[in-house]
Amino acid sequence: MKYISAQEAAKEVKSGDRIYVHAAAATPNVLTKAISDRAEELRGVEFCHMHTEGDAPYANPALADSFHVNSFFIGKNVRHTLAAGNGSYTPIFLSEIPRLFRKGALKVDVVLIQVSPPDEHGFCSLGVSVEAVVAAMEQARVIIAQINSFMPRTFGDSIIHQSKINFAVEHNVPIYASKVLPISDKEAVIGQYVASLIEDESTLQMGIGSIPNAVLAQLQHHKNLGLHTEMFSDGVIDLIQSGVIDCTKKKIAKGRAMATFLLGSERLYQFVDNNPFFLLKESSYVNDTAVIRQNPKVVAINSALEVDVTGQVCADSLGAKMYSGVGGQMDFVRGASLSSGGKAIIALASTSNQGHNRIVPFLKQGAGVVTTRAHIQYVVTEFGIADLYGKTLKQRVEAMANIAHPDFREAILKEYTDSIK
Repeated sequence: MKYISAQEAAKEVKSGDRIYVHAAAATPNVLTKAISDRAEELRGVEFCHMHTEGDAPYANPALADSFHVNSFFIGKNVRHTLAAGNGSYTPIFLSEIPRLFRKGALKVDVVLIQVSPPDEHGFCSLGVSVEAVVAAMEQARVIIAQINSFMPRTFGDSIIHQSKINFAVEHNVPIYASKVLPISDKEAVIGQYVASLIEDESTLQMGIGSIPNAVLAQLQHHKNLGLHTEMFSDGVIDLIQSGVIDCTKKKIAKGRAMATFLLGSERLYQFVDNNPFFLLKESSYVNDTAVIRQNPKVVAINSALEVDVTGQVCADSLGAKMYSGVGGQMDFVRGASLSSGGKAIIALASTSNQGHNRIVPFLKQGAGVVTTRAHIQYVVTEFGIADLYGKTLKQRVEAMANIAHPDFREAILKEYTDSIK
């Protein structure tokens, strides 16, 4: 591993290269900026990644001749690139992304990572994000690391020896931290409904945001919960410290919480630093349905942009306009469904912040179906729980209308009924 400046490291990128960028809070922004600063010299460079945090100067449409963005999950910092023409979206399950590289379907030239400083044995840690970066590094010509003393040390697939890194740029700054937002009254009610479906000794999967935190806030009196999740945030800390989440009843990594990345506040990063309770593995393992289903009573809690009355879940687009991505929702929906005593839950507010209905007779034209109506089990809003498992279309329509906002229920039923006559 050779220490150089960010500007020197950027010179290792050649025109026509494909770059994979370490995701989420591990995004090495000092490296992406240094490469972006070479826009006049470079042509046809592709940046591919899941969602990243911080500025993405390479995503500037004015630099389209130099850089193209290929998102496996679309973050807000690059969402504009699809309409502007300097970005694309590759629909893919999170569990499949590492295989995309190992199968050679997508060749990677350069990988940018952010790691902790090497320990006395020469090992660094990928810290808060493993996802698909290990597989990408296996294929790359050059691995460039931002060495950051603020990166927490985590265990599992996150360990990398310094000899595997070609070039290192030392840059010590706090990694991206998200704020813990307050839980609204509506979200608290949704949290109560979802929590009512969770039994003792369940294994939890949830994402980030106020609804997952609202659910976790209702679990203080549960016992022997496990954590096997694509990602987690601050909501798990108090439950782990109080012993509610102890992972003793899990089958996979018993006694340890497993994830593929995490994103939260500085408190969370301090909590996971050098904490062997947490095990970070790549997404091809964590999100593998065959692995997930081995845990008992897996409860998968995911969200959606809208759900139609037959149970089709759109979680990646607003009509034809891409918003986020497939991610790991289907990995865990199916894994939970096949788990002994498992439950797959889609939780969402019945209306958007702008008051638009989200329980709809039909998905918008062009909307993507991330979870099919054949996979759906429970849908939860602030107006209750719709249990769709084994239900006919007619029964589903009635159940879904009952958890829609009262202002829309009559119109939902009329529009759907009129359309099938």
